[in-house]
Amino acid sequence: MAAARPSGSWSGALCRLLLLTLAILIFASDACKNVTLYVPSKLDAEKLIGRVNLKECFTAANLIHSSDPDFHILEDGSVYTTNSIVLSSEKRSFTILLSNTENQEKKKIFVFLEHQTKVLKKRQTKETVLRRAKRRWAPIPCSMLENSLGPFPLFLQQVQSDTAQNYTIYYSIRGPGVDQEPRNLFYVERDTGNLYCTRPVDREQYESFEIIAFATTPDGYTPELPLPLIIKIEDENDNYPIFTEETYTFTIFENCRVGTTVGQVCATDKDEPDTMHTRLKYSIIGQVPPSPTLFSMHPTTGVITTTSSQLDRELIDKYQLKIKVQDMDGQYFGLQTTSTCIINIDDVNDHLPTFTRTSYVASVEENTVDVEILRVTVEDKDLVNTANWRANYTILKGNENGNFKIVTDAKTNEGILCVVKPLNYEEKQQVILQIGVVNEAPFSREASSRSAMSTATVTVNVQDQDEGPECNPPIQTIRMNENAAVGTTSNGYKAYDPETRSSSGIRYKKLTDPTGWVTVDENTGSIRVFRSLDREAETIRNGIYNITVLASDQAGRTCTGTLGIILQDVNDNGPFIPKKTVIICKPTMSSAEIVAVDPDEPINGPPFDFSLESSTSDVQRMWRLINDTAARLSYQNDPAFGSYVVPVTVRDRLGMSSVTSLDVTLCDCITENDCTHSAHPRISGGGVQLGKWAILAILLGIALLFCILFTLVCGASGISKQPKVIPDDLAQQNLIVSNTEAPGDDKVYSANGFTTQTVGASAQGVCGTMGSGVKNGGQETIEMVKGGHQTLESCRGAGHHHTLDSCKGGHTEVDNCRYTYSEWHSFTQPRLGEKVYLCNQDENHKHAQDYVLTYNYEGRGSVAGSVGCCSERQEEDGLEFLDNLEPKFRTLAEACMKR
Repeated sequence: MAAARPSGSWSGALCRLLLLTLAILIFASDACKNVTLYVPSKLDAEKLIGRVNLKECFTAANLIHSSDPDFHILEDGSVYTTNSIVLSSEKRSFTILLSNTENQEKKKIFVFLEHQTKVLKKRQTKETVLRRAKRRWAPIPCSMLENSLGPFPLFLQQVQSDTAQNYTIYYSIRGPGVDQEPRNLFYVERDTGNLYCTRPVDREQYESFEIIAFATTPDGYTPELPLPLIIKIEDENDNYPIFTEETYTFTIFENCRVGTTVGQVCATDKDEPDTMHTRLKYSIIGQVPPSPTLFSMHPTTGVITTTSSQLDRELIDKYQLKIKVQDMDGQYFGLQTTSTCIINIDDVNDHLPTFTRTSYVASVEENTVDVEILRVTVEDKDLVNTANWRANYTILKGNENGNFKIVTDAKTNEGILCVVKPLNYEEKQQVILQIGVVNEAPFSREASSRSAMSTATVTVNVQDQDEGPECNPPIQTIRMNENAAVGTTSNGYKAYDPETRSSSGIRYKKLTDPTGWVTVDENTGSIRVFRSLDREAETIRNGIYNITVLASDQAGRTCTGTLGIILQDVNDNGPFIPKKTVIICKPTMSSAEIVAVDPDEPINGPPFDFSLESSTSDVQRMWRLINDTAARLSYQNDPAFGSYVVPVTVRDRLGMSSVTSLDVTLCDCITENDCTHSAHPRISGGGVQLGKWAILAILLGIALLFCILFTLVCGASGISKQPKVIPDDLAQQNLIVSNTEAPGDDKVYSANGFTTQTVGASAQGVCGTMGSGVKNGGQETIEMVKGGHQTLESCRGAGHHHTLDSCKGGHTEVDNCRYTYSEWHSFTQPRLGEKVYLCNQDENHKHAQDYVLTYNYEGRGSVAGSVGCCSERQEEDGLEFLDNLEPKFRTLAEACMKR
């Protein structure tokens, strides 16, 4: 048994050792890397002392807890003091507990706090020991807390070069915070490379510093390249969030829905962005009036919304909110700022105007107009002098005749009832009106059980007034026959007293009577014919004769009316023919239309009966009438041209007739406008008269002949006086007179294949002049022209050669140049036949329009030249007037063509 005790004791110790080992392993598995924070000996409350990387230990933690109540840990690992702490000479530690409530997993981080002076001593001691240890000449991460309390100079880090093992190295720095602004903020110990800060730094002014470190030997050799060092300034929550405005003002309509946006507030924080120091939360901390609570604020966006639809401007028209913004995500130790928000409640038309009374009574005298008879008032709780308050009045019933209107007084909002059309006591003594009122703006609320319009009743009593006579209707009519006998009486205009509805005691007086046809009885108003009435008079329009009558009572009050006398037609006018001149163009017309009119009404008018009034045999033999709605007068037995008088009788349907003497002219014309007494020929008494156009045509023809003669005489005077020899075939020659180029020259001309010889001759006269031939489409013309009193005679010559000699002297006659008609005919007919054939064709070898006709021999002494197509073509330029002949010449041309 004794031997067994040591064995049991050993096994128990072994078990305890195993349990301790297991506990250590379990603790090691739950614990994360220890963290050491170097802090001053004295820490203020709510002071940041450092950060712990929580994600490195436990990424799924949703619950963070500190084992020491003097310290508070945020989600980003920032460690803050909750109370003022003074560190003793010994170290202080606490545990950060991380856990996940979903899977019950837990982790721990041990945090050790160490006094900063001890750290410096240990570092310096350690540096002497490790001076010969190899270090890299590379950037070393470095940071410092803004607004640090020191002690200063504050050690930041040590800079060392590997070459210090072989050389004596001196360290130096340059850049911002050293030899640039802010100057002398950092310095480095020349021999050790320890970097120090001399005073606190504000991160909001300088977020970081980038300085350059140098390593050199005493003799100036630089074994290392310059080393950039970045010193980051860690943020401290030393700035309060600030609202962008001291007072916010918003406006919202009353009765708005729940969740309606009122407005949004905004604040800024100068601390480092995207950290807890700048994570802001908004909230409402007060409301005036305090109840009911009607608004809420989104904690992140600062948007203010309504939480109730019971906003009533008529109860409270303005609310004042006290709002707060706090950093550190709203934690109780975060910095906070407050501001004021004023919310004005805008009016909507949620109250109807209502009459202060339901019934009103007013009175007005009859026949008055544009007078105010009543003012009505309403009550409205909406905002004064807005469209929600201003009233619109209307008359709903009782104003069918338009006697009233109601308007709004813009200042008092009262309804003003006026009379705009006179009332008549004799017609109605009392009028009952129903009036209603609404606002200018539409009513906002939905239709409820009560009416959307307030109404009231207005009783208007019409007061009687002593009135004068009334002319009603203002226009009265009577009927009378025209041609009524003088002294005939008829009822006249009647006026009456509107009160008694009687015409007694009213006097009448005629004001206007255009032709003085009637008189008006003073007592009865009846009319009497003073002169014969004529419906067809010029002053009558539509068969009505108007007179104006003045009616007056005993008090002198008057009215005016119009009496229209409708004149009934009597068949007192026979039809007549207003157009007494008739022109008949015999070549184109066989008759002319004559139209009759009757001033009487159609019942006493057409159809008319036309007849020849004269019983003489000449009229009956020469003229006849064709009756129709109008009549046509036609001639017969081919009477001569001239003027005739034809009496025509016209009867209407009732036998009333009249005789009209027509001046009928038979004229040689195409249209009536062509026939005048001086311009056109007509036969009268067997004499022949020429119109002005015929005389003008004759004069133009004579002038043309003289021009041709003058041209030929001038051309012949300058040439040689040799006799002109005309070839035997006269019809195939073309005689052309040219201008004289030199005296005595002989010229030979060729035209169209024919030769004309001009030979000087000493003959003393020319019996006839042959017109010059003109080349025109292969056709040639020959024109015989006689000048003065010369005569063209046939000239005999030897053989078959005939000559035309010049016969000088105006009155000289050549008797030896004579041929008989048969000889002249046998000489010209075969030669002209060929020319006629050629003239009868145009360029396309088609027949021309102007055919050359055979004419009888005109005898000696004819002054006319050729009128056929073989006339000289060069004269056509002066005959344009022949293209537009008067109607009589066209008729002559047509007759010649037919014959």
